[in-house]
Amino acid sequence: MKSHVKKKPFVPARRSIVRALALAPAAVFLAVRSMPDALAASSSGGDTAGAVQGGATFRIEIHNFAFSPKALTVPAGARIVWTNRDDEPHTIVSAAGAFKPSHALDTDDSFETVLATPGTYGYFCGIHPMMVGTIVGR
Repeated sequence: MKSHVKKKPFVPARRSIVRALALAPAAVFLAVRSMPDALAASSSGGDTAGAVQGGATFRIEIHNFAFSPKALTVPAGARIVWTNRDDEPHTIVSAAGAFKPSHALDTDDSFETVLATPGTYGYFCGIHPMMVGTIVGR
């Protein structure tokens, strides 16, 4: 005798996928919080109000899903400019909130900030959190 219960076709758990996507920002936050201390800012402040008069400009290229140079030492008051050379968008996010995050940078777009206070500033790409870099202000 056949059962009257209809079997449901196999469908991936959409709720699980939606939950995983909803938790992605939390996962990025937790990953950043667990970064080594060398990537966290040792100083609490960075001035992003504008370029300091007479301050030098230092450039960081984004290419092949990496920051180049990955580590950079600059004098306090230096202007830092990131330029995306990839075909994929990237963002610049301070690991410790020392400066406001960038908007999504398309190919050849740039983002800049001024780090007026000496310290070690860790940053990463908000879209690709495995991309990390460090700026040391002296």
